[in-house]
Amino acid sequence: MITASITENINYKEDKPAITLLMETDVTKEIRIVFKKDQEMKEHSAPKPIVVEIFEGEIIFGVNTKELHLKKGDLIALDANVPHNLLCKKDAIVRLTLSKLDTINRVNNVVSELK
Repeated sequence: MITASITENINYKEDKPAITLLMETDVTKEIRIVFKKDQEMKEHSAPKPIVVEIFEGEIIFGVNTKELHLKKGDLIALDANVPHNLLCKKDAIVRLTLSKLDTINRVNNVVSELK
């Protein structure tokens, strides 16, 4: 059994979203991304399918030339290699489910490119 909390030990960063590995299972990695209003993750893609859950706040999720206004409780699943971007409209906690074969370093690199 593995347990984690999406709401404990949250630390917002002033200059970019904060990435935390919450848990790793046999098949997935569960990541928490916390955004302050107006922070973003520029367009990128994942090498494996992903699921994004808006746990708190509001995000504009850009995908397939559309802007989806996602709010608390919304989920979106993307196939591998689908370009997407995120813009925070209200301080947000986002849960990202990655394939075990994907890496948290890749997610950190997307955020690092914002500097």
